[in-house]
Amino acid sequence: MKKFKDLSCVLLVDDDIPTNYIHRKIVQNTNIEVDIKTITSAREALDYLTFSGKYENDVDMFRPGIIFLDINMPGMSGWDFMEEYRKIDEVHKLKTVVVMLTTSLNPDDELMASANHEIMNYLHKPLNEDAFVKIAGKYFEEINN
Repeated sequence: MKKFKDLSCVLLVDDDIPTNYIHRKIVQNTNIEVDIKTITSAREALDYLTFSGKYENDVDMFRPGIIFLDINMPGMSGWDFMEEYRKIDEVHKLKTVVVMLTTSLNPDDELMASANHEIMNYLHKPLNEDAFVKIAGKYFEEINN
């Protein structure tokens, strides 16, 4: 198993449970040692990141190194999430890479993502092993055992 410094957890934020399941399996198949947390709403993901709501007492849980964020979700979209994410104290998002992972073919979405300095990548679903390994290698230092 490969390990990367500051990459102990991956957060999958997508309202589609089967998509989260598939993406979990893809991350597991890369043989990169990470905890994988799946959340089906942007609001809950914000709670997870800020230790609020049902995560209020989970201050010892792994912090995500990578967040894979869907754009089109009911209630709070990926864009709404990013608006709120921007307001989060830097201590809660230190060394976190946000990747928009979407089925959207709207070129405006890609333009908006590239204009947002907190979104590091914009990928089309489904996530694949190669893309995950490249992102891990680009933003995190591999630890040699």
